[in-house]
Order: sequence, then C-alpha cells, then structure tokens
Amino acid sequence: MVKNVLEYLEQTEQKYGRKTAVEDGSTSLTYHQLLECSRKIGSALAESVPYQKPVVIFMEKSCLTLASMLGTVYAGCFYVCVNPEQPPKRIGKIFEVLKPAAVLAIDKHREVLEEAGYEGCWLDPEKLVKGRIHHRLLQKIRRATGEKDLLYGMFTSGSTGVPKGITVSHRAVIDFIGHFTELFEISGEDRIGNQAPFDFDVSVKDIYSSLKTGATLVLIPKEMFVMPSMLIDYLCEKRVTTLIWAVSALCVVSGLKGLEYRVPETVKRVLFSGECMPAKQLRIWQRALPGAIFVNLYGPSEITCNCTWYKVEREFSDEERIPIGRPFPGRSVFLLDEKGEKILGTGKPGEICVSGESLAKGYYRDKKQTEERFVQCPADGSLGRRIYRTGDLGYYGSERLLYFCGRKDFQIKHMGHRIELEEIEHAISGIEGVSRGYCVYDPEKCCIMAYYVGKVGEAWVHGELKKRVPAYMLPSRLIQLEQMPVNKNGKTDRNALRQSRCTKDKEECEERAGESIK
Repeated sequence: MVKNVLEYLEQTEQKYGRKTAVEDGSTSLTYHQLLECSRKIGSALAESVPYQKPVVIFMEKSCLTLASMLGTVYAGCFYVCVNPEQPPKRIGKIFEVLKPAAVLAIDKHREVLEEAGYEGCWLDPEKLVKGRIHHRLLQKIRRATGEKDLLYGMFTSGSTGVPKGITVSHRAVIDFIGHFTELFEISGEDRIGNQAPFDFDVSVKDIYSSLKTGATLVLIPKEMFVMPSMLIDYLCEKRVTTLIWAVSALCVVSGLKGLEYRVPETVKRVLFSGECMPAKQLRIWQRALPGAIFVNLYGPSEITCNCTWYKVEREFSDEERIPIGRPFPGRSVFLLDEKGEKILGTGKPGEICVSGESLAKGYYRDKKQTEERFVQCPADGSLGRRIYRTGDLGYYGSERLLYFCGRKDFQIKHMGHRIELEEIEHAISGIEGVSRGYCVYDPEKCCIMAYYVGKVGEAWVHGELKKRVPAYMLPSRLIQLEQMPVNKNGKTDRNALRQSRCTKDKEECEERAGESIK
C-alpha cells in the first residue's frame, strides 16, 4: 500500500523515466528529471529545515515549482503554495499564521517577500537544483515519515479577515486520487491540461493524477485564459485529453465563443467544479465535444478536493439544476437539519456534511475554527464519528441525487474560489476615509457588490482594495452610501442591500472573469 505520495513519483519514474512528466510552455521535465530535481531540492532543504515544518513555495506555477513542492516533501516537510501576485498585506497575513521554516522563491520575487515583511530563510530553487542528492539523508527522512504526516497546506478566505490554512495529509490525497483516477479512467496515455494555480486545490487532482498514472501534466500559462483562440490552439497543439477545470474557466472559453473558433478534438473528459455550472455554457461544450464525458464535481478544500460527482449524460435546460450527484467511494455525504438530525426525504434542504476518507487535519494553528467545523456527528450520538460541516445547503432530488442550493452563511463560490465576504468587508473598512463596508453577492449575474460609507470616491476605494485582496475577490461594483440600512435589531440589513442590482453589463463581467482566472 502506498503511504507517501513520493512513491507515486518513484514508481512512475521506473516505468516512464524518459517520458515527459510536466511541461509549462517554455520548459519540460521527464519523470527522471523531475525525480532528480526534486531530490536535489529536498537534500538542500533537509540540511536546514526541521522535520514536518511548513515551507512556502513562493512562485508561479512551472516545472520548477512542481519540483520544489516535491522537494519539500523529500525534506520531510509540507508545502504551502503562495501566489506572489497576491497583495503583500495578504501574503504577510498568511506568513503570520504559517510561520514558515523557509521560503522557496526565485530572485525576481525577493522584493515582494520583503514588502510582505518576511525576514526568514529564503532559498532559490534555481540554485538548489544544481546541487547534489544526499541519498542517506533522504532515506533517513523517509523512514521517519508516516501516511498521516502533512503533505500540503492551502489558504482560503477567512471570516475574521485572516486567511485560514487548511492542512491535508498524504493518506487523504492517496485515498482520494486512487478513487479519482479509477472512476474517470485516467492513464499514462493522458495529457492533463492544468488550468488552476498551484495554490488552488483543483490543481491537486491534476498533479497527483499525473504522478500516479504516468500521464503528462501540461501547465497552461494563465495569460491564455483572456485569449480563448490562443488557449484553444494551445490545447490542440499539446493534444490535451483531460480538462479538470474551474467552472469559471470553462465559461470564459464558451462565453467568448472560443469553441466556434476551433474545437480541441483530443479532449475526451471535462471535469468541472468550484461553483454551479450554467446549463447554457455546458451545452456549448457538450455540442462541441459530443464524444467526451462531462462530470460535475463538488466539495470544499477541507475534504481534499471533492466528495461527490455526477456524470452528465444529457443536455440540461436553463431552468434545471445540474446535480452534484453521489459520494466518492470511501466517503459518506449526508444532510443535517437545524436540529442536527439527518434528512432522508426529498426536496428538504439541509447542511451538507461529509465523513470518511480524506478529511483535512484542520486549520493550521487555529484550534477554535477547527473545532467549530470538524465535529462529532450530532446524529451519531456517542459514536464519535468525525465529520466536516461544509456550510453548504443541499437537497435530495426524486432520483436520490444530491443538489447544491446555496450557503448557510456569507461564504460564496466565485470565479472558482471560495470566498468569505467578510474578508472583503474587512479590507474595505480598513481603507482610509471609509468607515464601514459591506458586501453582497448577486448569483444571477455572478457579481460581488460592495457598499461603503465614507468620504472618498469609488475609484479611490477600488484602487486601494486592489492592494489588499486578490483579483478574484474584487467587487464588480462599488457603491457609496450615506448610511447603511438597518433591520429591526439595529444590524446592517443585508437583504436590503441585496435588492440592489449589479449594473455592469455582461461584457464587463466577462472581462473581469477572464482577468481573474489563474
């Protein structure tokens, strides 16, 4: 039984050593080269970084980035990918939570690290790959590692204004990827077109499906997602067979008529997740690729990628919801009502809860939030089954398939990312000249709308907000108010705010979507 994801790499290297493991548009590595580079980076890290400590990979996705991630694992540590393009203030908050033992970054990102306030150990992987492999040291580390050790951490938006770090073990990934590659018949013949950045958990499926099966991982440059014709040409040129993409990425291509320009005929499976897929956009893909399979995936990062899946075998009308389907093997997915009792009937909404394989360890250095979301199932009495309460609402259809129907709180899925609206509100309220800020989400137009009370103009607030939150969290519309509406309890009336509509037209929203995708 596989106990460490590095066994995937080592076993695949023995079988496909000379085959291309990963390519990023400018460079490529065979499985043998990826193994050697990873071991060299791991050897250098192991000499200076304590066991099972976090190491930040502060790089855009590339072949070298992947080697750095795996090198961190060889060193007996766990990696956390942080996108250098995020605002320095948010990077600083992540570092405050994480307290990394080291940061792997190339020289051009050193200035951003300094701006974020990082003063710790910094290593350049471009130099580390020129070193040597310390086989005895790596073997000693491997003997000490276990399947429950942490593999990676991933930061999501936090309701307090501080990002939350989700930590995931080797066993969680191994269990999930085993089911994932088997269910969707991914093999060494495949070429997986990676859309997601490495700090987004969709990429976990791309990376470890490739390492397990010997498929080639084709990293798609992010700038292609604002130029559909170039993106489609790239998919055709690289003969990509598999797309495991965020819904928003697929919608940019179909919405901007990329499939009318050219069809990537080698694609035989399209798996999507992150938010609800519009039936209209899905039909465009289905008609362009009639021989491909389409799968709707659901699940938050806390349960390791996905917990349910639904193979789409017909066209859906605009009025229909696409099911999120049934649980993956090894998982139990169920609904709880407000009293903590299981919902068994159809049509009644409840909170989606998950137990079984691949639950995350929790939130790094945040015991309080871990205990709030990872709990004993109230419906099990004294059995003590650990579950994750997603905060998502769902219901069973007549065919016993599960459907997603919204959020319990103010957390949303937007541009393929899970976002706490309160984090944006904290950022707005922190801008000089602004006294209060609130956000609502318009699901019909997929717009985040922000309202604020202050003396400064909307353009100023937008400019300052760009320094504080990633592009995918920027509101589509900022509206200045003299005062916030309040309800009978004296609290801000979000329902009154929600009645306001986003007046940005469709083209502007699509442009923002393209800019925000990886």
